[in-house]
Amino acid sequence: MKNGRHRQFARYVAPLCITRGKGFRLADFDPADTAGLKSADKAEAKEALARGVEWLTEQQDMLYAQDHWAVLLVFQAMDAAGKDSTIKHVTSGINPQGCSVTSFKQPSSEELDHDYLWRYMRNVPARGQIGIFNRSYYEEVLVVKVHQELLQRQKLHPSLVTRDIWKERYADIVNYERYLVRNGVLVLKFFLHLSRGEQKRRFLERLDNPAKNWKFSTADVAERAHWDEYQQAYEEAIRHTATPQAPWYVIPADNKWFTRLAVATAIVEAIGGLQLHYPVMGPAARRDLARARAQLAAGRRAGR
Repeated sequence: MKNGRHRQFARYVAPLCITRGKGFRLADFDPADTAGLKSADKAEAKEALARGVEWLTEQQDMLYAQDHWAVLLVFQAMDAAGKDSTIKHVTSGINPQGCSVTSFKQPSSEELDHDYLWRYMRNVPARGQIGIFNRSYYEEVLVVKVHQELLQRQKLHPSLVTRDIWKERYADIVNYERYLVRNGVLVLKFFLHLSRGEQKRRFLERLDNPAKNWKFSTADVAERAHWDEYQQAYEEAIRHTATPQAPWYVIPADNKWFTRLAVATAIVEAIGGLQLHYPVMGPAARRDLARARAQLAAGRRAGR
């Protein structure tokens, strides 16, 4: 993917990267945008995605061997935006031993007995690994903000639930991500921006297609009733937590082929900035390798 065509795709994705949230408005981003690419470009986009996956596979091998960096990919979206399929396609070539995907559901009783970041901290990838959060600690300023009764389940003392609690959580998250970055974790955050009309179409498809019935939940319709509240919550979360160190990518999600290409391109660009390479052996290590080669060669000549 690292060629002239890649650089063109990278230019398409660059405006989707939010590094400073001041003045950010979700209304400035069109969920159906394809950066000028048309349906006729789908085949080329698919080919570019395949090259990106291949390149990412090579990089992940060096990431593991070098053992200096970790990569955390955070995915947030409304229901039916395509998080699962995007993760599947973009990471299809990665060695499973070097990658983990964590889907965060409703917190357990054990998790509710800890601070709200605790369960996420436990799943941050180790050095040499790529970790993917399918939903994340941002749920604490999204779904919890829309359904504030959930704060009661978190067992916070009433004196801690003030009018500033959301500002405090934004600050907590920014500080936490700064901490991760300072410790060698590359943090990339993706909001798959789906339109309300496209969500409805995908829900109806799940209902009408027996093979997709399992994907539908009546809870999805209930959450859809809070659409405007969620859009505001996402806008405020991105506005308060987009930083150069841990940027947000607002990815148009109405066209899955473009969504996947945009996410892959963003990841390729960011990991490329790490300038990964295989470990370079020092003189002592090279001497050890030479001795090992000599021993193996001698054994081969002796028939052993």
